[in-house]
Amino acid sequence: MPATLNTPAHAELLVRKSRFLACVQPVADRAQAQAVVAALRAEHPSAAHVCWALLAGGQSAAVDDGEPSGTAGRPMFEVLRHHDLEGVLATVVRYFGGVKLGAGGLVRAYTDSVAQALSAATLVPLQRRTRLICTVPYAFEGLVRRELAAVQGMLGEVRHGSLVELQLEVPETQAPALKLRVDDGTQGRAGWILVTDLAQ
Repeated sequence: MPATLNTPAHAELLVRKSRFLACVQPVADRAQAQAVVAALRAEHPSAAHVCWALLAGGQSAAVDDGEPSGTAGRPMFEVLRHHDLEGVLATVVRYFGGVKLGAGGLVRAYTDSVAQALSAATLVPLQRRTRLICTVPYAFEGLVRRELAAVQGMLGEVRHGSLVELQLEVPETQAPALKLRVDDGTQGRAGWILVTDLAQ
């Protein structure tokens, strides 16, 4: 099951005099990730590289920041992918120690840095959520609200027209049970529209 992090976690590695300062943290999107990276560059102006990898659906990225191609961003990205993470940014600030590590050494150093930071992190399972629109006669609005609360769902916009239209957001695994209970309680008079599935 995909997971994210609840708080940032850090690790520091020393490899042949080079310092690797790693951080893994939850982020919403690429814009937030780039803001974090920009802040790190400002905080570490004498660092040789600020490499990063983001796992966030279609906004994912892997950036070597001047290291030989494929030796930093991609290995960091693979560590995140191996842990089945989503909405997570890994950054590694490198202070060069004067000794070249070679491509294999760099891959190991960046991989180990992110892996150590992750070992200090708390992973939180991502629960997929489903957004539905339910329409019912007025007499059943209270029933829908009670059943929604019973599955830890969230109520969105409510419109009162010829019928009551309620926007609902529920854990994906609870959606079939909610629909069944509302259909039973309304004797089949509820109408349903699936809006979307989202990861939360």
